[in-house]
Amino acid sequence: MKYIGTYITLFPILLRKHLARQFGKGVTKKAIRGAKPIYKQMLQKCDDIGFDNPMSSNIYMCFVFLAIWEASEGAIDLEGYRAVIKNFMTSFPVSKFLANGDINDPNTLALAKEKFHKMQEWADAHPEYKDKTWDFNFDETKHKDGSYYHFTRCPIEAFARKNGFLEILPVCCEMDYYLTEAKHGVLHRDYTLATGGKICDYWIVPDKITNPR
Repeated sequence: MKYIGTYITLFPILLRKHLARQFGKGVTKKAIRGAKPIYKQMLQKCDDIGFDNPMSSNIYMCFVFLAIWEASEGAIDLEGYRAVIKNFMTSFPVSKFLANGDINDPNTLALAKEKFHKMQEWADAHPEYKDKTWDFNFDETKHKDGSYYHFTRCPIEAFARKNGFLEILPVCCEMDYYLTEAKHGVLHRDYTLATGGKICDYWIVPDKITNPR
């Protein structure tokens, strides 16, 4: 993947206080200082899905968390990191940035569905990346409420499985819940590739629906 420094430059600044609160200033300083070269190496090893791929930001963002964890050399434990990521994703200004719509509004939900379809259309239009990027599989008949799709392929999971990051990846996958909550939705999920499932499933429902179908 092409190196883009935006995420590895900005995210550690925003993460610093959460890391320091959980693990102390010494661990935080070491992890953040050592993360950038690891991040660059990870991008070199990862399958190229196209830096202009609308899904590429998932790799650029997730690799920041993986690189910081690796750079800590074991000083950052899974449960502590889970708390850090949750606090980061639900704190201001991150939550404010993510809250770009309320999917309880039918028009906003329709736009979200359209965005997912456009991501798959991009992959269809770029055959050189199609077998490496995420594959969207839609089923409008599966649920009456919300939006449903699943993946059978995830380049982050493939990278993690090959390069020893599978232990930490499920913690990063939980960011999907916080991203959905920021849009006033609830993510219902039964499987992830990172935990051995054959798919990663996404049933996203507006949070005002109490008994989704």
